[in-house]
Amino acid sequence: MWVPAVEAAFLGGLLCLDRIVVQVMLSRPIVSASLVGASLGDPATGLIAGAMVELLWIDRFPMGRYLPPNDTTVAVLVSAGSIVAGNTMGCVSKELITLAVLLFAPAAYVAQAGDRMIARSNDGMLETLESCAEKGDIKTVARKHRLAMVKTFIMSATLIFILLVPGIMILEGLFPLLTERIIRTLNLAYHFVPIVGIAVALSTIKIRGTVPIFSGLFLVAVVLRGLL
Repeated sequence: MWVPAVEAAFLGGLLCLDRIVVQVMLSRPIVSASLVGASLGDPATGLIAGAMVELLWIDRFPMGRYLPPNDTTVAVLVSAGSIVAGNTMGCVSKELITLAVLLFAPAAYVAQAGDRMIARSNDGMLETLESCAEKGDIKTVARKHRLAMVKTFIMSATLIFILLVPGIMILEGLFPLLTERIIRTLNLAYHFVPIVGIAVALSTIKIRGTVPIFSGLFLVAVVLRGLL
């Protein structure tokens, strides 16, 4: 468990940088969870987990000073948690993925608070950066920018590791104890979450372009495949 957790935390920290630096959509849950799943040997589970998380917060996007819930962190946690726990128990089921989504969803708001803390810390460097820019001190400006990236990486990777390890333990210990009724409920939730998510995605098509369409169609295909 420890090696996959460290691997997922490191990769998740890098992917979270895309939220503030590169911004080429690698931080989107459907992409980040798939990459984490591929690194752990199960890209299919990562893709399903990422698509579910993608639709949960598809209508929340950064605007001005607003920082949305950190869905990248949740996607990494759900993907890694489902795969590692599933490998221990013998297989990754859709009920296990659903339980992981319910377990790790609050992490989006914990990570959001961390993002706000980093943003306030970076705001404190603004006067220094302006002074250095006026003096032509490009090296200091570049160093401060790199520092901001390092802070984001450390915060994201550390948070993912701290939440992932006990999360895996909970999944491994709790899932085998669930009653048949709860398993059926998780199965229904697995099919219900995409329906709610697609409804949200349809309201954001003009904003998000093809991302919600892709996520919605993928989950419809997954649901139909499971039913057939």
